[in-house]
Amino acid sequence: MKKALLVVSFGTSYHDTCEKNIVACERDLAASCPDRDLFRAFTSGMIIRKLRQRDGIDIDTPLQALQKLAAQGYQDVAIQSLHIINGDEYEKIVREVQILRPLFTRLTLGVPLLSSHNDYVQLMQALRQQMPSLRQTEKVVFMGHGASHHAFAAYACLDHMMTAQRFPARVGAVSQRGARRRARVGAVESYPEVDILIDSLRDEGVTGVHLMPLMLVAGDHAINDMASDDGDSWKMRFNAAGIPATPWLSGLGENPAIRAMFVAHLHQALNMAVEEAA
Repeated sequence: MKKALLVVSFGTSYHDTCEKNIVACERDLAASCPDRDLFRAFTSGMIIRKLRQRDGIDIDTPLQALQKLAAQGYQDVAIQSLHIINGDEYEKIVREVQILRPLFTRLTLGVPLLSSHNDYVQLMQALRQQMPSLRQTEKVVFMGHGASHHAFAAYACLDHMMTAQRFPARVGAVSQRGARRRARVGAVESYPEVDILIDSLRDEGVTGVHLMPLMLVAGDHAINDMASDDGDSWKMRFNAAGIPATPWLSGLGENPAIRAMFVAHLHQALNMAVEEAA
């Protein structure tokens, strides 16, 4: 039986960050199941259109990719989402999987990065690996995408857990006692808004922040909304508030520990399918 691995992300029109993040994830996922042929799909119609019109590159939607795989005789397809939260973009995949499930003998879907309590714990462990050296009065601010979907609460949940665990202190560590959290989480398109973070950090006496994307790729939001010299960017808004901001343009896909989380989600879905079939 022909087997396929379909890796689905929101997508990006920036080729360099695609290579560093999406391709890196695809490579690790493919290496974890070498008996499967690798395929790609994006959920963003805007990015798909831009790549086609600007570069002549055709990327499938999940629905198109699954239709092609069925036509090519693949009967066992494992899909892995590279989305961060279980929001609108992930629900697109779920709907399209349900429509086309009858075409396949086995069709599995691995969940987004933040899909369980343990995922939040593992994400914090992974983010520790990319924390810069901080002065006593500096903090990191992670920029999430945000969403109108109720799953936007994931960002506030992560921010709250970082407070409770005094991130990046390790749970149970002696050094955690009396420690203060060194990071906050905000979102471009929903709560927690950057203005809330600016007011809070200014009240705490923070004198500098390092801005990092809490997104798979360091694409348009990271480059323009976070790091640009535009007056509305997070960098310029922190600067205007008297808190100098240093942006870091690295997507989550560059972090090996986060790529490992996606691999684990892929195999959890595959193992669950085996158990259900037994």
